[in-house]
Amino acid sequence: MSPVSVSAPPVSPTTAASQAFVAAHLGQAIALGERLATLAGQPEELAAALEAGFRDLADSSYIDGVHRVTPGLGEIVGIRLPLMEAAHKAFKRGTAHIPTSPLLDVVGRLIGYRYADIRWFGMWDLERLLPADPERTWQLMRRAARDAEEWITVDTLAHPYGAGILADPRRWAELDQLVFSPSRWERRLVGSTLATMPHGKARAAREKALVQRGLTLIGQLIGDAEPDVQKALSWALRTFAQLDLEMTTAFLEAEARTARQDQDGNRAWVIRDSLSKLPADAAADLRSTLDGIRRFCGGPSTSRAATIAAGFAPSRVVRGGPSNDPLLSGLSKATGRNSAP
Repeated sequence: MSPVSVSAPPVSPTTAASQAFVAAHLGQAIALGERLATLAGQPEELAAALEAGFRDLADSSYIDGVHRVTPGLGEIVGIRLPLMEAAHKAFKRGTAHIPTSPLLDVVGRLIGYRYADIRWFGMWDLERLLPADPERTWQLMRRAARDAEEWITVDTLAHPYGAGILADPRRWAELDQLVFSPSRWERRLVGSTLATMPHGKARAAREKALVQRGLTLIGQLIGDAEPDVQKALSWALRTFAQLDLEMTTAFLEAEARTARQDQDGNRAWVIRDSLSKLPADAAADLRSTLDGIRRFCGGPSTSRAATIAAGFAPSRVVRGGPSNDPLLSGLSKATGRNSAP
């Protein structure tokens, strides 16, 4: 019998145009990265050259698409990701032997830049700078997390956060604080970091402890009313199910009973979105437990973190009126952070 020929799925005109644009500009992106490496000791000059280079590589048709999938995203230059990656790889090669301090000066300049894609370029260097100067790098990471206003930035930061915690377990305290943050983006960072941490180095010996510690944090945040936080928590739970199925299933079963008892739609949504990595019978049982429980837009957070946060201080005035969300009230005392939005 002759082998069956399977044709590749057709490429859409939009995808074809994107691929052609990247191919035509790849050499230019690499040259940009090489040029930036020569400016590594001059943060202002490098930032200006990076913006000019990104503008030369920008694709105006890309900007609208990024904004559609990233609500809250501010200004971007509009460079496509493969081109930015090519430029960064060249920059990384060219700065491999440069001392940490001038590179941290560069990253510090870039992560506060006006355009989000330039900020992301800077964040990509945080993980490699952590081993040489963890204290200063963590300061930059905290600053970037505090300023985050959309999920791409948060999930970009999750990688250096996870690497930093794997390298120094004392850094779990960073996530312990963010559980109580008034910023939904900092709370999302907890889940995103947990989801990406198992992909770090030397993970085999740490997986069980990681799942145990991670489930404790998720247990504090599950019930959060913000969809951006909920998505990160379910992402982390799907990852944990692949590392320790028994422990993760037991956690989901306990939380499903709580959701059923309290008719907690926030909690139920996270559990449902976590089931794809569970055996079919276990997933079916959990769906049955959650049958009829739905989340409602505008409802309050029901997480343990929100309950704890509500006890720190009364409502405060935010942007024209008092806040009724416990995660937005009184958290300066809980976290040592400025609770202004």
